[in-house]
Amino acid sequence: MKPLSGQTIRQMYKQFFAERGHQVMPSASLVPYDDPTLLWINAGMAPLKPYFDGREIPENPRIVSSQKCIRTNDIEEVGKTARHQTFFEMLGNFSFGDYFKTEAITWAWEFLTQHLDLDPQLLSVTIHVEDEEAFSVWHETVGLPTERIYRGEEDNFWEIGEGPCGPCSEIFYDRGEEFGCGSPDCKPGCDCDRFLEIWNLVFTQYNKESDGSYTPLPKKNIDTGSGLERLASVLQQVPNNFETDLFKPLLDATSKIANRVYGSDNAADVHFKIIADHVRTVSFAIADGVLPGNEGRSYIIRRLLRRAVRSGRRLGVERPFLYQLANVVADIMGEDYPEVRDKLDFIIRVIRTEEERFLETLSEGEALLADKVKQLETSGQTELPGEDAFMLYDTFGFPIDLTIEIAAERGITVNRAAFEALLEEQRERARNARQQTEGMQSERTEIEQITEASQFVGYHTLRAEGSVFALLANGRRVERLEAGMEGLLFLSVTPFYAESGGQVADEGTITTTTGAAQVVAVAKAPHGQHVHTVRVLTGSLQIGQLAIAQVDEERRRETVKNHTATHLLHKALRRVLGTHVAQAGSLVAPDRLRFDFSHFGAMTAEEIEMVQDLVNRDIQADGMVHIEEMDIEAAKAKGAMALFGEKYGQRVRVVSALDSIELCGGCHVARTGLIGQFIILSESGIGSGVRRIEAVTGKAAYEEFKRQSNQLDYIASLLKAGRHELVDRVSRMLEEKRKDERELESLRAKLSQNQAQDLLAVVKQVAGLPLLAAAVENSDGEALRQMVDSLKEKMDSYVIVLASAQGADKVHWVAAVSKDLQTQGVHAGKLVKSVAQITEGSGGGRPDFAQAGGKNASKISTALSKVSSILEEMKGIRA
Repeated sequence: MKPLSGQTIRQMYKQFFAERGHQVMPSASLVPYDDPTLLWINAGMAPLKPYFDGREIPENPRIVSSQKCIRTNDIEEVGKTARHQTFFEMLGNFSFGDYFKTEAITWAWEFLTQHLDLDPQLLSVTIHVEDEEAFSVWHETVGLPTERIYRGEEDNFWEIGEGPCGPCSEIFYDRGEEFGCGSPDCKPGCDCDRFLEIWNLVFTQYNKESDGSYTPLPKKNIDTGSGLERLASVLQQVPNNFETDLFKPLLDATSKIANRVYGSDNAADVHFKIIADHVRTVSFAIADGVLPGNEGRSYIIRRLLRRAVRSGRRLGVERPFLYQLANVVADIMGEDYPEVRDKLDFIIRVIRTEEERFLETLSEGEALLADKVKQLETSGQTELPGEDAFMLYDTFGFPIDLTIEIAAERGITVNRAAFEALLEEQRERARNARQQTEGMQSERTEIEQITEASQFVGYHTLRAEGSVFALLANGRRVERLEAGMEGLLFLSVTPFYAESGGQVADEGTITTTTGAAQVVAVAKAPHGQHVHTVRVLTGSLQIGQLAIAQVDEERRRETVKNHTATHLLHKALRRVLGTHVAQAGSLVAPDRLRFDFSHFGAMTAEEIEMVQDLVNRDIQADGMVHIEEMDIEAAKAKGAMALFGEKYGQRVRVVSALDSIELCGGCHVARTGLIGQFIILSESGIGSGVRRIEAVTGKAAYEEFKRQSNQLDYIASLLKAGRHELVDRVSRMLEEKRKDERELESLRAKLSQNQAQDLLAVVKQVAGLPLLAAAVENSDGEALRQMVDSLKEKMDSYVIVLASAQGADKVHWVAAVSKDLQTQGVHAGKLVKSVAQITEGSGGGRPDFAQAGGKNASKISTALSKVSSILEEMKGIRA
């Protein structure tokens, strides 16, 4: 057996299958594009789902890849087992209607035994109980003894909801009895670590129908997966994935930072592994544009960072340190995944910022927990409710074991069962959501069966003649479409652009000698044809007719302005904000453009202006827009940017506009000057770490300019000033307003002092305490606070409760208690909470000062009359 590095195994795998006719496909982004059923790319086949369900036809029916993946359904197991990880690489070879079981099985065996030199005697397999074809290949072709071929049922049949599915065969490596459970029944599939699954072959040969039945697929597929980290652990003869060369440098770096030795303490080793795993996951996710946040993928990244920070604390590291490990991730993985190396500075910045924020959050959570524990001690209770523990976990990312540890120091236990029940409810909701959405679509057989070629000529002309070779209505092939009908139309030649890459589809008309139709949408069919959604206006359209296709010229003209402007905008954003900016989505329409991009904060007004100026400068330069086709490697060498979610073949289209170079299949202006003008309408956040710019160009920009100009004229008329005087006039008005506000504030302060002096006359003794409880007219919350401050200066010892109504349904409450009376049990927060409840409100605060609100001003007098009895209860005195 060869002690191979992870990088070598990865390269050998891809080379092995490339030599057998497979197209080497680079890893897709961890963020699924155009697939709302997945939170992350979680398997090698996930980016290839359109090929499996028939929505698209691959250039090559054989594909091999090493796909980066994230799975987070077993986060709590990371570090505790030899093989659980949140980030991993899945080696996979795939066949779409080409080879099947014989080749898939024999090639897997050949690679493992002849190229990786694994001992055949240590390999065993599982197959589905009814899969005699797989048994025959394993036993008769490969020569595997029957005693090392195990039959299973559910574990050997792969399906997720409706759609393509089939039996699978798993290959296991026997690591030896020292890794086993000692049971005489130990065999592949046992929960112990002896038999390690290193390869899974899925034979997609059925389609699961909505009624639960299975029908044979016309084209059978192969989906295989082999975890790189597991293979590396076998070949490097280490006990777990974390001690392979894919992880070990991270363990060593953490050991140095923590001044702790990995391998000397099992409990500490768990935290070493958590840190190593989570920092890999976070680094790759950030490189693919996901930033820490409170929802979806962003929440997962935040949660992983928090777990790693907590593990660092358990190793004695109290300061930010994870960001330093991003360098190690880049060193290990940067050769095959250059994104973690190219975006290293940004990754470090994001991780460090999040670490610093969480350390503050951690302190806040600890303070809240301490307060909860104190409340329990005061009431004589000894158990923290599971609801409180879950709130700390869910809101502050507070690990349950840390909650238990801190509580135990004060003699308090935690209701772990209630916590786990709430956690399981959360997991169940997540599982149900996945089960409802992860099924693949059934094959779209009608459209897939249309294989005639369609030529797109819309880059060069907006009018073309072509023959109608297919029509569909209500999902079925038809011979004609009549007036009033809507359906799908295929043309042999079309100038209509199909929606893709963010650019909307063209609209226009298709006419024949017998009828005319409006084109309302255009999409790409599985075999690459442009399929037109048409609404027949007059007459009928028939199969075999010659048709004239005419694109709406003005709509296309405005659309291409926005598309080229989007490229210039992308370049300008990277120049102003940094090279971490990556496209996260776009819309290119005739009336506007929308550009989503990764960035960790709102843009300043100055940054927005700089970006807008840069784009307009490029427009004014009137540079030529060059479009050429070339091999993808040549395009990358030229510096062309590949965009989020797009799939590229070996030949790509490169659009160069001045120094903007992007891979793009869309339509563009011939010169940048034709864009006319570029105006940013808005910049906003649409999710954690993702910003959105909306802008207009051309005709829409001129209309926006007119609108803004008319607004200025209207404002000028209101102020009776010329445009050139507006800034000075408004500045003077604002200064006068600020001056008036200062004078008003001064008058309020004097009024508060005067009212405070008058209020001193109503101070009375209650239970030996000086109480001032009164209603004050025409005062908001701020005025009440000022009044309390004035009273506190005039009283050494005090209990102050003030109320003020603003209308019939709004009440302000403020309470203050001097320090000497707090020691006697008087609490401003509890006091104000009690009176606020009488006025149908709520509130609270510190022992010395608190405020609250109410909704029923008619009950202020009643509430004030209760203050004395509330004070007596606080002191334990009953009248």
